[in-house]
Parts: sequence; C-alpha cells; structure tokens
Amino acid sequence: MRSRPHRTAKPSRGGHQPVWLYGRHPVLAALANPERRIERILATREAADRHEAEFAGKSVQIVSREEFAHRLPTGAVHQGMAALAAPLEEPSLEDVLARCGDDALVLALDQVTDPHNVGAILRSAAAFGIAGVVVTERHAPADTGVLAKAASGGLELVPLVRAVNLARTLDLLKKAGFWIYGLDERGDAPLGALDLGGRVCVVLGAEGEGLRRLTEEKCDRLVIIPTIGTLSALNVSNAAAIAAYEWARRRRS
Repeated sequence: MRSRPHRTAKPSRGGHQPVWLYGRHPVLAALANPERRIERILATREAADRHEAEFAGKSVQIVSREEFAHRLPTGAVHQGMAALAAPLEEPSLEDVLARCGDDALVLALDQVTDPHNVGAILRSAAAFGIAGVVVTERHAPADTGVLAKAASGGLELVPLVRAVNLARTLDLLKKAGFWIYGLDERGDAPLGALDLGGRVCVVLGAEGEGLRRLTEEKCDRLVIIPTIGTLSALNVSNAAAIAAYEWARRRRS
C-alpha cells in the first residue's frame, strides 16, 4: 500500500459512526491501511481459512452466512467477510497536493451523488495512480459500505476530498499549477488529442445535469470524449476511467 503524508487530526469523513465494509477487496484493503481503525471483523470459516495470512494477529469472529444478512444491506455481496470500521480522517486539498509531482492528475466531481459511480471512480483512480478525487461536500455520497465495495479497495488508497465550495477549490488548484479541463458535450476538442502533461484536473458533472454554470466558468477549456453510435453520453464513472487512462498512457509514452 502506498504511504500517505503525515496529517494532523481532522474530522472524520461521512460522519462519526462506524460503518460496515464488506467484500474481499474493501475489507482486506481496510485491514492493510494503518489509518483505518477496525472495530470488529466477521468472516465465514471458509473465508477465514482462505485469508489466514491477512487475518493473522487480528480478532476475527466466525459467523454463518445468515449472520451477514442481519448486519449488511439486503443483497450485499460480502464474499464471506465484513469489517466494522471507523470513518477515515477527512483529507484536505493540501494532502492531495503533497502527493503531486510535476505530472499529476486530480479528478473533480461536480455533485455526483451515486455511491456506485464515486466508488468506481476511486477504483480507476487507484489503478492509474491518480493523486486524488474531489467531491462536493453536499450532494455527494458518504463513505458507506456500498461506496467502498464499488471502490474495491480504492477508498483506502486515494484521498477523497470533500470541497465546501468546488469553484473555490478549482481556483486553488489553478494557483497550484493545474490546468482545468471540464468534460462536457459542448467541448471543442477531444480529450485524447490534448497534451495532458504537467498538473491536470479533469472535472466531471453529474449525470443528466452535467457541469454547473459556475463550475464550467472555472474550467480553462471544455473537452469531449468522442463516441460512435446512438449513445452520445458515457456514464460518469466510465468517462473518468477513460480520462485517467489517457493521462496514464501519455505519461508512459
């Protein structure tokens, strides 16, 4: 797991109450994260035996699969393990900037409310080495088990910053040397045709509504991801994955 810069105590993300994380990747990533306080671990006998090394030295309560149904949301895919975990400390924009070199990508989400989408974006961010993800403090999902499951461990690896004012946060990124690209169907250039070197922030809007006017005005340029066929718009998590891939590809070329 990548190390994070030392931080002073900050408020917890998504409130103060512990939440149930479930599924193999979210639980094992949380156990490996020194910044995550685990209060309780549940596992089936089969899962405990399979992951004996990861559970070594930890108190694991062996339960039946029926017990998970009482603890977790209906239909939760837990793969035989769950952990009751305290929320992570709230990272700041300064924490993200501390991870950034001369080449860095930050993804900013303008009121994306679906926890599955935000989780999938964190998963892509972790896969491609993105410095951080910024969401709005309001109209964004809390750090629930649903989000963590969709992130598949990415919630433990990528700072998720909650901005009180997204427009002001974009201004701060500009002052830190970031070029701000807004993904919008009215964009005048394909994202893949741009030089994504240096410090870059890609802003994605909520599904259906897109970027808000003030957010759009803070962007240096609006860009598109061209599509072929009758569907002209991508799901926001798919668009974020493509943006992350394009940035990572150009770093390797």
